[in-house]
Formats: sequence, structure tokens, C-alpha cells
Amino acid sequence: MKRVIILGSTGSIGVQALDVIRQNPDRFDVVGLVAGRNREGLDAQAAEFGVDDTGLGELEAEQLVRDVEADVVLNGITGSVGLGPTLAALEAGRTLALANKESLIVGGDLVKRAASPGQIVPVDSEHSAIAQALRSGTAAEVSRLVLTASGGPFRGRSRASMTDVTPREALAHPTWDMGLVVTTNSATLVNKGLEVIEAHLLFDVPYSDIEVTVHPQSVVHSMVEFSDGSTIAQASPPDMRLPIALGLDWPARVAGVGVPIDWTASHTWEFAPLDEVAFPAVALAKQVGRAGGGYPAVFNAANEQAVAAFHEGRIGFLDIVDTVQRAVDLFEPESAPVTRETLAETELWARAAADRLLAAV
Repeated sequence: MKRVIILGSTGSIGVQALDVIRQNPDRFDVVGLVAGRNREGLDAQAAEFGVDDTGLGELEAEQLVRDVEADVVLNGITGSVGLGPTLAALEAGRTLALANKESLIVGGDLVKRAASPGQIVPVDSEHSAIAQALRSGTAAEVSRLVLTASGGPFRGRSRASMTDVTPREALAHPTWDMGLVVTTNSATLVNKGLEVIEAHLLFDVPYSDIEVTVHPQSVVHSMVEFSDGSTIAQASPPDMRLPIALGLDWPARVAGVGVPIDWTASHTWEFAPLDEVAFPAVALAKQVGRAGGGYPAVFNAANEQAVAAFHEGRIGFLDIVDTVQRAVDLFEPESAPVTRETLAETELWARAAADRLLAAV
């Protein structure tokens, strides 16, 4: 039986993880729960699953991960505040089921140095799909990774047509039910840019060999192209419980966790190239990923500030990525090695710089 700590337990990932565990009580035992601010929801979860060790916020998450005996830590926290708990899980020797992509992206080599081979198991549907497909060949046989993107609520629209879109429209994702930041990032495709950086860091594939294709049905979750011309795709109806279950017990599969595709019915799946003029976030993410160091932290922090400003009605939709680009252009990295302390300083700088830029919009 796997002993599991869930960070972000009252959020979307945490709630779905508990659903998987609820259906498989002989396979998983919840030994720790941490929420962001929802004490009432956390207490209800703790009572249902018989959990004594709970906490609120990233600092208590980090301490709980270090103190509580567990096999797997599912990090479902949103944002770069998940970096501390990610490092704590790795340093404590836990398997890290990673849904908090920002901690890997911002932490970069810092996180990779802390991780043993195979210690990080991706929970994002795209990276879980790639991890599954990679089992079909060796690393030397991989030609390209292809991440699929739903295209969000504004798929097919020109840049000019998105000038006046509203926060409500940006949150109307056609496929997934996610939180405010992630859903907005899916509308701008910042989320897909973050996932490109994550794929590079997880699988050690060059940015030149990572592509994005728009697939609005969100059934093919990503693909791996091999040197012989074969492409292996992972497909399933969009349901995060499948990659969550794999994250909790990788590489074993949890029977019945998802509903399979009905192959007795007709299906039409579309794939289209990404419009990088309308959605420049992916190209920008590759730029900051190649630069490394503190650049991904600037990208992420500036985006968080801009997303908040958009939902407060202070800026337009297109100003989000434009602000991130300007913050990245202004950044002057130090030559010193990246540490948690320097990353924290970089994030503070990026948020302040983004706020100045946002005030001038």
C-alpha cells in the first residue's frame, strides 16, 4: 500500500486524487493533507480519510513533507510557491508526483540536481502521456516530443480579434475544469509554454525537438516521434484521474480509474499548427527556457502578476503576454549560481517590474 501526502488537497488536482484513493482504499493510504487556505474543506477531507497530519500553506506543506513518513508526495499546489515542498519531497527521498509544474520550471537545475533518476513522476496529462509513450523505445531513438494543446477558448482567432475579450470568456475553457490562473494560462497558451519547458527538463530533449500541435478534442494527450518514423500517441477521454493515478503508483496502472474510448462509435480528431502570431507565449517560453537561470522565474512571476491584473480589469487580454515579454527583456541576470535565495530575489524583481509595466498600460 502506498502512503500518500497530498499538497493542494482542496484544489482540482487534490480533489480528483482523493477520488482515485477513495475508490482504491486497499491500494493507497492518505497520511498527510495540505490545503492553501480552505481550512473547512481540509478538515472535512481529514475526517473522511482519517488523516491526523494536516497543514495550510506552502511553509506547512514543506514541514509536513519532511516530517511525515510517506512513499509518494502529490504536489498539486498552484504557482512557484510549490518549489519549497517539491525540494523537500525530493530531499526526503519521496516519489514526487508533480502537478505543480511551476516548481520544476522555476527551480530548473536546482530541482533536477535534487532528484534521483525516476523520482519525479509527471501528473500533467501531456507529460504523463509522453512518459507512457517513451516506454516504447530508448532515449537514443527519440526524434521529437509533440505536445498537444486544446487551443483554449480562443482557438482559431486572430490576435486583433482578441483585443476586447473578457475574463469570463477567458475562463470558458472548452475541455478542462481548472483554477483561475491555469485556465487563463490555457487561454493565452502560457500554460503550453510552461509545459514545453517542463518537457525539456523532465525528458532531456532539446527545445528544437519539442513541438506543439493544436488538438481541440483533447483525446490525444501528447506523442513521441521515434527515429524510424513511428509516432506513439497516448489517447483517452479527457479525465485527469488517469494521469493522477499513474503518478500515485507509477508505472503500475489503476484499473477502472478512467473510461476508455468507445471504439464502436465514430470519432473525428483534428490537429493543426500553432498560430504563433496570435499566441506568442510558446515561442517566448522556448526563449526563456534556452536562456535558463532566472529567466523562467521571470516568465512565470510576471505572468502571475499580469493574470491578476487582467482579472481585476486593469489590463486587456493581449497585455498579459506582452507584459511578460517586456519583463523578460528587462531582466539582467546575475552571474552567480542559481539558489533558492537568488530565485526568490529574481521573483520579487519580476513581480515589481511587471507591476510597473502594468501600471503604464
